[in-house]
Amino acid sequence: MIEFFLKKAQKSKDKETQRTRVGELAGKLGFLSNIILFIGKFVIGFTAGSVSIMADAMNSLSDTISSILTLIGFRVASKPADSEHPYGHERFEYISGLIISFIIIFVGFQFLQSSIKKIIAPENIRLSSYLFVVLIVSILVKIWQGRMYLTLSRKINSETLKAASKDSLNDVYTTAAVLVSALVEWGTGLKIDGYVGFLLALYIVYSGLSMVKDFIGELLGSRPTDKEIKEMEDRLSASTAILGYHDLLVHDYGPQKRFASVHIEVDASWSLTRAHQVIDQIEKDFHENLGVELVCHLDPVAIQDIEYLTVSNTVQSIIFQIDRKLRLHDFRIKNENTLQFDLVVPDNFHLTERQLLAEIQQLVEQTMGDYQLDVTFDHNYLL
Repeated sequence: MIEFFLKKAQKSKDKETQRTRVGELAGKLGFLSNIILFIGKFVIGFTAGSVSIMADAMNSLSDTISSILTLIGFRVASKPADSEHPYGHERFEYISGLIISFIIIFVGFQFLQSSIKKIIAPENIRLSSYLFVVLIVSILVKIWQGRMYLTLSRKINSETLKAASKDSLNDVYTTAAVLVSALVEWGTGLKIDGYVGFLLALYIVYSGLSMVKDFIGELLGSRPTDKEIKEMEDRLSASTAILGYHDLLVHDYGPQKRFASVHIEVDASWSLTRAHQVIDQIEKDFHENLGVELVCHLDPVAIQDIEYLTVSNTVQSIIFQIDRKLRLHDFRIKNENTLQFDLVVPDNFHLTERQLLAEIQQLVEQTMGDYQLDVTFDHNYLL
């Protein structure tokens, strides 16, 4: 069934248009299924006088609102770049997800209050066969909905739809808890409805807070996944024309707007035209195969200069004496007694920059003589 709707949404050859249509499809299917669930749960919850079922109904209402925001989010995110937003509007997808998270938290707090009142003054639930039928159907619909969101999220790599899928599958457990609560009261007469409602409300608040954390991370600029970093590093390492690379930085302006920059080391004897041809091919490879707009900075390395190689190798061996995790690049001999280089320091290194510089200076003086150091410290958080 999902594939039937998906084929219609993917008719366009343009990737951005396809993404928008798939996102809108998810919003429409989610809205339709959630509004039906809300009405069904609200009616049986109201007639049965069950705070846990009403909490579950309000959770479905928040999911309905979330579906509307998903529709709006994908519509706004698909708008082209303009003078005020030169990188497009795709980050609005994260904003719509953040708004959904706040709605979920609000609903959770409302039902915390209702559940506490029901615990203090418990009432019997008016049970009926319709109540059990609606709850069982709700569980089945939520399982389908979770699979639908997950399938569509994989098609367009959408964190918003992944979050919606997780929320839907979590709703399976909450509705199952409500069903168990009703069965317990029906079988034993124990009035646990308020307690189950309280636990569900806590879960709703926790789920909303977790989503807030995730979406704020996306808006602030989260770290790429290890898989994405490895794909980029593998492609750079596969280029046999270059000597090496460093300072790989990745940032995004939405799921389809990823940018990166990297320093590429090349033979200093190359002509500028040759060097440009090599990095141009690397940039093109990133764009076509990874969908990443890469900008390469050239770092010429004097590999045919014997003095340069001798001095740089000596300094590198000194660096390794301190810690083999330290990496050196952009090495230059500025004049007869000044050595300039960048040093990549791992996160949470045991020495401060000042202590590290002092130790390197001491080892250089002991090994090489009277050299001055001009060191720039790098902290690469992609490692």
